[in-house]
Amino acid sequence: MAVQLAIDIQDLTKSYGKSRGICHLDLQVESGDFFGFIGPNGADKSTTIRTLLGLIAPTSGSAKVLGHDIVEEKEKILKKVGYLPSEIHFYHGMKVRDAIRYSSDLRGADCGKEAEELCQRLDLDPGRKVDDLSLGNRKKVGIICAVQHHPEMLILDEPTSGLDPLMQKEFFTILREENERGATIFFSSHILSEVQAYCRSAAFIKDGKILLSDKVGNLEQTGTRKVNVKGGIARETLAILPGVTFTDTGASTLSFLYNGDIGKLLSVLAQERIEDITITEPSLEEIFMHYYK
Repeated sequence: MAVQLAIDIQDLTKSYGKSRGICHLDLQVESGDFFGFIGPNGADKSTTIRTLLGLIAPTSGSAKVLGHDIVEEKEKILKKVGYLPSEIHFYHGMKVRDAIRYSSDLRGADCGKEAEELCQRLDLDPGRKVDDLSLGNRKKVGIICAVQHHPEMLILDEPTSGLDPLMQKEFFTILREENERGATIFFSSHILSEVQAYCRSAAFIKDGKILLSDKVGNLEQTGTRKVNVKGGIARETLAILPGVTFTDTGASTLSFLYNGDIGKLLSVLAQERIEDITITEPSLEEIFMHYYK
């Protein structure tokens, strides 16, 4: 049985003349997945998302969201998707409840009950003016506008920026509930720990290009080890080994990721004056940080 795709990107490029954009992206997201789109600031995560939603036109290539072409059928996509931009703006003078109601009215939906419950869960006062809200509370308003109508897909751009840790936890609980209802979740982040904790799949983007895309479980099982060596060993001694990526060099300690032959590593270390050594599983963040350097 063929896998149904919520997002299908084929050789997608968006260029800005001399400025770099996204370059020949290929990416597939299965329907019903909880997907993290990871990259540092400036990696063009937002450009990718805006192109997928038809908010900016691609230079070349193609993509479909929920089976609809992003150029020819963008109105159909927007009807089925809940979108949270990285920067939230509302009309001046509106109260929180007015902004939330305006969003639901645009969709022709009655979301009063859902909006009230979400305001309570996110500790948001619907009677306050949006102009007076902090960044985190404006982000909460955007979350409610995106989620309240239970869309087929949620596309969220850096959704946790500005949220305190307790609200981040509640936010991901809400996303998990929407995912269990059948919604596909696609969110961008530069925080790898969020992806490791909540996502089933992830893609890593750098300089407008996809580096890796896979199930999070597969990404974690790379065979890479995190090694800390304390003692009189020179960096150059280890640098000749294939598979060494240094993460830190201290006065007496070398820290590095290693995905080569463990026997060769131990053989080299056995010839040195080592005071202490630890070999552990690296975090997802440690595995992929060297891709961004």
